[in-house]
Amino acid sequence: MRILCCGNRERGDDGAGVLVARRLRDFGIEAETRTGEALELIEAWSGAKDVIVVDAVVTGAPAGAVLRLEGRQVTGACSLPGSTHGFDVAEAIELARTLGRLPERLRVYGIEGQRFELGTDVSPEVRQAVEEVARQIAAECRRPMESNLGSAMSPDV
Repeated sequence: MRILCCGNRERGDDGAGVLVARRLRDFGIEAETRTGEALELIEAWSGAKDVIVVDAVVTGAPAGAVLRLEGRQVTGACSLPGSTHGFDVAEAIELARTLGRLPERLRVYGIEGQRFELGTDVSPEVRQAVEEVARQIAAECRRPMESNLGSAMSPDV
């Protein structure tokens, strides 16, 4: 499983993905940080069968709301805040779909942000959501191992 956490820590709530990556590393889980540029994401998930992407989103929901989508559900309806890169995660997924470069399984965790000004701190609501998302991803990472251990330990009947 490859985990790609996007964002810019210098732009308030846009740092949500970076904070999730840090928290996952605290749990001993490998997570990469990325800017969220389309081509960078497509290259980063190249060759991976199972990918999780985490980023701040703007959907009109309250700050800190968590959105979890399967990659095939992601459309332009879920957009990122205006940023320094030309494409957002939804556009990266659309481009990868067109190019035939989507991983077999792709999940997107979006954390609703509200403050994106340069130099602002992450809002308390987003900080709380960061913890929630990190725990959900950690649980996803454990599930395959637990099911493999369970089948390895099951006696043959």
